[in-house]
Amino acid sequence: MKTLSNDSILAKNIKKGNRKAFRVLFERYYKKLLDYAVTYTHNLHEAEDIVQQTFITLWKNRLKINTEKSVKSYLYRITYNTYIDTYRKQKKRDAFFNELKEQALRERITEDPEALEKRIIKLKNIIETLPEQCKQILYMNKFQGLKYKEISEQLDISVKTVESHMYTAYKKIRKAFKEDNLFLLFIYKYVFKQ
Repeated sequence: MKTLSNDSILAKNIKKGNRKAFRVLFERYYKKLLDYAVTYTHNLHEAEDIVQQTFITLWKNRLKINTEKSVKSYLYRITYNTYIDTYRKQKKRDAFFNELKEQALRERITEDPEALEKRIIKLKNIIETLPEQCKQILYMNKFQGLKYKEISEQLDISVKTVESHMYTAYKKIRKAFKEDNLFLLFIYKYVFKQ
């Protein structure tokens, strides 16, 4: 469709909430942005998540699009910023799990570092399967160091709701490690202390 061929026209239409224009822009730049993201992540799956998030961000912030500037440059900038944000969060997560591992070894939770590594991987996988808000609250508490009250203010929910999500997370983790009482006690002490 000729009226939707120019990036500038697409940007103006997206700003007005035109989903068709958004779709055209998505199809035009998805592969290019994916190739760009892969140069940073070296992982196709992570790059796909980043590019998906790029387009979600573009749509959410469509009213802020400066139609006088290149929408292509804007997309690349969002992609890069999303990568940086993802990378920082990943570093915090890795640091948390490494610290957990060191603490477990110090407390002699296991004499076998390989078995401990498997337990940490299992814990990571369980956390990844939590409902989205539950996982977000756990991350905010553990990786960002926020107190329940701070989380409730940021997410505009009650402290009781935060506590409920943390309880849900602990229940799922407890179920997965029910045969491993020592590690479960350790998790409770270091992951769920407020």
